[in-house]
Amino acid sequence: MLDRRTLSPGLIRSLEVFIAVAETGQMRSGAKLLGLSQSAASQHIAALEKSFGTRLIDRSVRPARLTHAGMRLHIRAQKILHALSDMESELRHVGQASISLLRVGIQASIATTLTPSLVALAQKDFGVEDITLHAGQSGNHEQLLRTKQADLAITSNPFLDMDGLERHHILKEDYLLVLPAGYQGSTDSLEAIQRELPLVRFGDTTNAGRQIAQHLRRLRFEPDRVIQADRSSMVTSCVATGQGFSLLTPTLLIDGLVENMNLRLLKLPVVGLSRTLTAVAREGELQDLPAAVAKMSKHSLMDQIVRFVGEIGLKSVDRS
Repeated sequence: MLDRRTLSPGLIRSLEVFIAVAETGQMRSGAKLLGLSQSAASQHIAALEKSFGTRLIDRSVRPARLTHAGMRLHIRAQKILHALSDMESELRHVGQASISLLRVGIQASIATTLTPSLVALAQKDFGVEDITLHAGQSGNHEQLLRTKQADLAITSNPFLDMDGLERHHILKEDYLLVLPAGYQGSTDSLEAIQRELPLVRFGDTTNAGRQIAQHLRRLRFEPDRVIQADRSSMVTSCVATGQGFSLLTPTLLIDGLVENMNLRLLKLPVVGLSRTLTAVAREGELQDLPAAVAKMSKHSLMDQIVRFVGEIGLKSVDRS
């Protein structure tokens, strides 16, 4: 029987680390998700194995996998952390109208645009005392929500496979054709453009990259040369310097245009490629804040689109 006196005061943190490692499938990835070094994550796992007197991860195989005891602990640990999070949320709001702590994951491409307005809204209208913001891709947001490291995400993936979430639509936007300002070649088709320039797009590790790659495969368009990056500013900087062309939405263009990158924007010569931005939160935990964040996000993004992208950006956005 487990002696409670042998449990470390850091047990909860160790369980968070264990879940992150179990759900990412790698010690390094789990550690990165929680902002830890790989050695620190390994120490947390070792502490759990010592406390419970059994191996939780089989390290003799590659990739490492959970043992039977590890699988049992994964299920139990999820329930424990969910219960603790629910208790924290409930007690946080008892007898008070404000939200004391708010942890938000924001799509990296719009984080700079939304951060000032988000902080002002949370503090002024909801009395939030402590705010933690994480910029990243939608895959990061999913892990943050699953492991309860975030309360809210502003993301391009609504996570329809996850239960217990509330979702608030922000906007839907079509992709545009993005060319160097001095490009003089044909723009009638992607095939014609790629004979002149490589395609610069998001990498396959990102939701946008996978979406674009899948859509282009459906169109039977296989570019001969591809440059991949995981940040919109990296993509736009390559295009602005004449190193390729890209497919980007208005909000993905904002950071580059704020930096005065010289780009030529045209309607995409193919149809059906768009992305949707959504505010996602655990259901019922944040009062009216998620809906207010969605409304604020739409207003802030539209202001920036009108200011920096212009008429073609405005026409590419469906705000309904």
